[in-house]
Amino acid sequence: MRKLVYYVAVTLDGRIAGPRGEYDFFPQGDERQTAAYASWLTALYPETLPTAVRAAVGVVDAPNRHFDTVVMGLGTYRPSLDHGITSPYAHLRQYVVSGTLAHDVDPAVTVVDDPLALVRQLKREEGTGSDIWLCGGGRLAGALLPGIDELVLKSYPVVAGTGIPVFDSAFDPTVFDVAERTAFPNGVTVTRLTRARQRTAP
Repeated sequence: MRKLVYYVAVTLDGRIAGPRGEYDFFPQGDERQTAAYASWLTALYPETLPTAVRAAVGVVDAPNRHFDTVVMGLGTYRPSLDHGITSPYAHLRQYVVSGTLAHDVDPAVTVVDDPLALVRQLKREEGTGSDIWLCGGGRLAGALLPGIDELVLKSYPVVAGTGIPVFDSAFDPTVFDVAERTAFPNGVTVTRLTRARQRTAP
């Protein structure tokens, strides 16, 4: 069965963005350190770069290594929309979970209002060989927590103080095991975790 993977950047206090959705405060380190980290991420997860960025960094033709589908909330989709980009990940199948966004926002974007039903449907697909990327945000991740199979957390050495949490949901302790961890000179640590116990998938 396909996996739902929550791949996201996070602060030391568990925020994926500031209170207004800002993310430009995440520290990158000096140019050399940033280049090493960016090269690693680009090589391993090229499909998580927006289509316009892929062209800018010269990986526009790089094959998708892990994901063929992205699921995001309106808050994650909104910055692209505000810049006139209605299909930010044109190299992936794109789903936006929203009860207010127009369903005809872009032919390449499918708008849904039931994330659990969507994930059930996507997981049942056969023959793709690829997983589903949960891009954000916190409320959506909280709603989909029962169906998240893996986490890939890019932990940055910064405290936000407030903002959008990694998971915005009710109290529901869910255990994950560390599968691998990589540290970079710019202070970022990337940790991949897998669900530690069997639960009924959505």
